[in-house]
Amino acid sequence: MGTELGAFLRSRRERLAPEDAGLPATGRRRTPGLRREELALLAGISATWLTYLEQGRDVRPSGQVLDALARALRLSGAEREHLHRLAGGGATPGESVGEEAAPEVAGVPALLGENPAYVTGLCYDVLACNAAAEELFRGIGRGGNVVRWLFTEAAAREVLVDWEQEARGVLARLRAIAGRHPGHPRVTRLVAELTEASPEVREWWPHYDIQFSHAGHKRLRHPRLGVITVPHAAFHVAERPEQTLVVYHLVTP
Repeated sequence: MGTELGAFLRSRRERLAPEDAGLPATGRRRTPGLRREELALLAGISATWLTYLEQGRDVRPSGQVLDALARALRLSGAEREHLHRLAGGGATPGESVGEEAAPEVAGVPALLGENPAYVTGLCYDVLACNAAAEELFRGIGRGGNVVRWLFTEAAAREVLVDWEQEARGVLARLRAIAGRHPGHPRVTRLVAELTEASPEVREWWPHYDIQFSHAGHKRLRHPRLGVITVPHAAFHVAERPEQTLVVYHLVTP
């Protein structure tokens, strides 16, 4: 918990300019963002306590302290939730090993016909998908991994018209998963693999962007239909909330 929480707090402190936090500008600074003393003042906590948190010491901040830090740092709703999860210690490292979707869940994508659909696990491993998803997201079939495909396969940059936007979003969701499961071996291995393979991951991962699954629209290049805008939604499996059913509504002319 400590090192991840400390790194997250530092990243958010360093991105917030004093004037954005309502503090007077004091000329040129050696480091970006707020100083620890300034953030502590804004949050109403001691600078020593904040130092302990950022250094990853074994201290347990209260909910009130976390909320005060979230307000002072101007965190979004997703970032605030991530902060509380980090402070709570996250899930245990050994869970979800050998992950599979239950047969009833794995069979759902096939029921959706021409609408691309797949089920992912904790680390975005593809646990089940239908033929429409395999056609659209070339090379992402069962046994693949959405994040690995997105950052290492040339097909991803062709299929996803707004590749950078989508890639940043998926990486931010992976960062949120890493915060909920600190030290999880499969998460750690995936991040290490992506960091080695992708210059974008090496640049973006330290930013600590946080995002959670949501519905929306994507511009995709379909092999038969050309460039189309497709609505999509994500549904978490009730008994296994880290497993997600993703459905794209493929509206044909």
